Amino acid sequence: MPLVSIVVPTYKEAENLQALCESVDQVLGAENLAYELLIVDDQSPDDTVNIARSLAEKYPLRLIQPAGRSRDLSLSVLDGIREASSDVVVVMDADLSHPVTKIPQLVAAVEEDTFVAGSRYAKGGKFDRGWSFWRFLNSWFATLMALPFTSCSDPMTGFFALRKQDLNELKRFRPIGYKIALELMVRGEFKKIVEIPIEFKDRAVGKSKMNLQQQINYLRHLRRLYLYKFRAWAEFIHYGAVGASGFVVDVSCYYLLQLFGIDHRAARAISFWPAVSWNWALNRITTFGERERRPRARQWFEFVATSLIGYSLNWGIYVTLTSSSEFFDQYRILALMSGIVGASIFNFTASTLFVYSEKRGS
Repeated sequence: MPLVSIVVPTYKEAENLQALCESVDQVLGAENLAYELLIVDDQSPDDTVNIARSLAEKYPLRLIQPAGRSRDLSLSVLDGIREASSDVVVVMDADLSHPVTKIPQLVAAVEEDTFVAGSRYAKGGKFDRGWSFWRFLNSWFATLMALPFTSCSDPMTGFFALRKQDLNELKRFRPIGYKIALELMVRGEFKKIVEIPIEFKDRAVGKSKMNLQQQINYLRHLRRLYLYKFRAWAEFIHYGAVGASGFVVDVSCYYLLQLFGIDHRAARAISFWPAVSWNWALNRITTFGERERRPRARQWFEFVATSLIGYSLNWGIYVTLTSSSEFFDQYRILALMSGIVGASIFNFTASTLFVYSEKRGS
């Protein structure tokens, strides 16, 4: 049994595998540290698979080719951890941006319920000074958005170590994209995070996998984690944001109908329907997207039914204000907004406890 399993997710990294194997074998051999190298290939169209098979004849390398799922490097890491023979697992990139010489330090720091992160931003850590301002700003902003989750100074790291048994059931992890470390730190609920300073270098061969789609996936991943970590507050804020977009739909329809000669009271009643349908669909996909899915028609009806109660309050406030106050009759948009605010708390409570309740079957 190896003392450490090194998991390396790959996608089009054929040109880096030889150097990676040589570096790992040299460093860990000098430390008398038994290891296995798990190359988890994410359906690479280049020669990664053939080169990995060839290197397996010389090095303690295992090639893993996951099947039956969409391409995703984070899922490849989970597949590698699942297949690891050792309880101590190190995860790193194949492009030699992570210092192989730090692996023994990461392994030595692994304890029960401890996540060991190779950090660019810990004291003594460095990153490539050749980075463009845009790349540095992108990394800084991504790190800033993740800070509410963890005390780790570099939650974006792809170089880390942990004990396999501390992860328990791997099916509970739901990463998107490439920032698997943040997923493990948040959902893994480690009692301690240890940071080992590293010098991060830009890849010398091949192209970075960072693109617009990966950045979008990161934002989607953050949304999931915020809902997981700060459930009630995150849902309320998200629900409010959806409601704000529904408000735009509502007001647009309200004024558009009046342009066609419909009385403002009737326009107010009609504009409710496209807005409530918009809110239902967006909340189903985003705000409560982590909850069990129920039949659309039934859930839409329930959302409308509960919203009608809130709408009664909304419409009542609107009519009362515009009928009894010359000011609100002149500035009807303020009366409309007052009604919306009055109904929002009720609607959120009803949606949380009834419409999108996890207690109901899908």
